[in-house]
Amino acid sequence: MSDNTQKRGGQDRERINVNEEYELRDWARKFDTTPQQIKEAVQAVGDRAEKVEMHLKGSHSTSNSERMSHSAQRRPKSSERG
Repeated sequence: MSDNTQKRGGQDRERINVNEEYELRDWARKFDTTPQQIKEAVQAVGDRAEKVEMHLKGSHSTSNSERMSHSAQRRPKSSERG
C-alpha cells in the first residue's frame, strides 16, 4: 500500500518507508546523511525513526559533510599508491 501523503503526524512520523523516494530524501536531510545510509540503517534496525537515528548517531559521529571531506583527505595520492 502506498503512503498517504495527506496524512501528517502519528505513525507516519515514527516510521521510515524506504520505498518512498521523498521519505528517503526527507529523512536523509533530517539526519544529515544519504538516502542509501537511511536504507542501510532501516535494514539493520528496522523502520522506526528513533532507532534509525540512534543507529546513525552511533555509527557516524560526524556530519555527512564532515565525513565527505575527511574521506577525500584520506585517499592516497596516485604517487603514494603501490
